Amino acid sequence: MDYYSNIKQELINNQIYKKVKDYSKNRNDLETYYKVGKLIVEAQGGESRAKYGDNLIKDYSKRLTNELGRGYSVTNLKRMRQFYLICEKSPTMSDQFNYNITISHLDLLLSIRDESKRNYYLNYCIKNNLSVRELKNKIKLNEYERLDNKTKEKLINNQENKIEDFIKNPIIIKNRGYQIISEKLLKYLILEDIENFLKELGDGFCFIGSEYKIKIGDRYNYIDLLLFNIEFNCYVVIELKITELKKEHIGQIKTYMNYIDKNIKKINMDKTIGIIIVKKENKFILEYVSDNKIFVSRYITI
Repeated sequence: MDYYSNIKQELINNQIYKKVKDYSKNRNDLETYYKVGKLIVEAQGGESRAKYGDNLIKDYSKRLTNELGRGYSVTNLKRMRQFYLICEKSPTMSDQFNYNITISHLDLLLSIRDESKRNYYLNYCIKNNLSVRELKNKIKLNEYERLDNKTKEKLINNQENKIEDFIKNPIIIKNRGYQIISEKLLKYLILEDIENFLKELGDGFCFIGSEYKIKIGDRYNYIDLLLFNIEFNCYVVIELKITELKKEHIGQIKTYMNYIDKNIKKINMDKTIGIIIVKKENKFILEYVSDNKIFVSRYITI
């Protein structure tokens, strides 16, 4: 087989296709990447020898650049080869041609060596239609690394997720240059950027209210943040603490959760969960938290 001619023809077809059918060029770009990568691997003698065939890629790059113009550097051809090899090992990657993933998304994803980490960001892109800028920001903030190890295992094994699985630890809250953080200011910073805060908790979280007033006996109490999760059909009580986790924080949030379950939750809803966001965790107290509906995560400001 004349591999070079086949590669050249695939790239020419892609250029023509992008001019004629702009609406679906992303899919065609990725299919071209796959086909060209496959041809390069075959020309190099198969997958086991592909990484040793860089001289062939250099030759192809020089010839393609002379005949077709810019865009076919050694780096780009290696990226196409890498894309094909990853697709062969990762069904998640190879099944994504039908989604709105661009070459720019792909460049970011291919820079991630860890397959589980790469699949996490790929699936998130597909589910939430992330822009390139949004994807880059998630990678920069180490979102995958801030997931619990149990969650990562579930992702690898394609197990069913629970509401707590995607709560990041630590939770990142954007600061506006304040030096001293009070609970009131922490709440203000969250409300000022509530959309990103909800994303830090995971998918499906909706804002109900802040300083949510409830009456217990003859006294009013105020829940820092009350949310609802539409995917898991339950209320979520958030309590903010600028200190280390204390045992009284557990009792406080449990009281609020019980109130919501008794007075606000509908019969078809799941039980309320509670999330305590603290400056510092306390492993000794966490060891004795028996309620599996209460979760603790620390926060950092940037």
